[in-house]
Amino acid sequence: MKIVLDAMGGDHAPANTIAGAVLALKEYSKVSRLILTGDEPLLRAELAKLNYSDPRIEIVHTTQVVAMEDQAIDAVRRKKDSSISRAVDLVKNGDAEAVVSAGHTGAAVAATTIKLRMLEGIERPGIASYIPTEKSTCVLMDAGANVDARPEHMFQYAVMASVLAEYVLGYKNPTIGLMSIGGEDVKGSEFTKETFKLLKNSSLNFRGNIEGHDLFENPVDVVLCDGFTGNVVLKTIEATASTVFRALKRELLKTPIRKLGTWLARGAFRAVRARTNYENYGGCPLLGVNGICIIAHGSSSPLAIKNAIRVATEFIEQRINPRIVEALRDYNASRVKGSE
Repeated sequence: MKIVLDAMGGDHAPANTIAGAVLALKEYSKVSRLILTGDEPLLRAELAKLNYSDPRIEIVHTTQVVAMEDQAIDAVRRKKDSSISRAVDLVKNGDAEAVVSAGHTGAAVAATTIKLRMLEGIERPGIASYIPTEKSTCVLMDAGANVDARPEHMFQYAVMASVLAEYVLGYKNPTIGLMSIGGEDVKGSEFTKETFKLLKNSSLNFRGNIEGHDLFENPVDVVLCDGFTGNVVLKTIEATASTVFRALKRELLKTPIRKLGTWLARGAFRAVRARTNYENYGGCPLLGVNGICIIAHGSSSPLAIKNAIRVATEFIEQRINPRIVEALRDYNASRVKGSE
């Protein structure tokens, strides 16, 4: 497998990206080539700090970096020698099978959409995010790529996310829920009502509308929403979890008795932390583009970068994009047949 890493992307790049690349190469022998795009002297300096060398590493020198304040489209057009642009070019030219980036999300979405184009039958890309529930993991889509989605886009998201849930998470005939303000089909905006009709009339395993509390109390395998709503939901969940863990830690360490109880229950706390730690999930796949793009959190640790590379290998292994194209063809064919 040939994977390219935007080594200058992220709040703590290139230190964390290089450290994560090293962890990935040590663990994943299936990665035959890991291409690092970025300032070559800086990248080699980070490798030297870790005293690490590997013939599978290739460095493509770039002279520009997309800053977080840059506008996405402008950055792609003006900074053609940025680490993310060059990384996507390598996928476009067939020199790599997937790109991983913890940098500017908008720039990654714009670069892949412009350079790689869309998969057959897909109009807009969407970011799929993994959310841990009480007993399993669900897919939230879209988490921020398309804030002005149309009902047809949502149907395409449902197909793509279902393929992801089936072949990566292992769910057979995954259940789908549409995020709204009530469970009844008459609830919601005109947008959600029209989306509801499309999904209900499809052969997808659509359970109906769900509300925010259903994410955890009565979860489905796939949660659908437009990018605006999905991004708000995702960041609210992240902030809530972080606040609860900080408050819990503060209270548990207040007295000697509580500290003892915490020590006795440390295994349970570690298990919960592992299930809710974004680092273990790695990155969010950008579905719909004609290539593989994994978007990692901007503050990704080396562990998160390593796992983002793992996610890329899963997409390559499971042939997610060809399966999406095939599934969408089948659904569209059944819809046409049903209307005759």
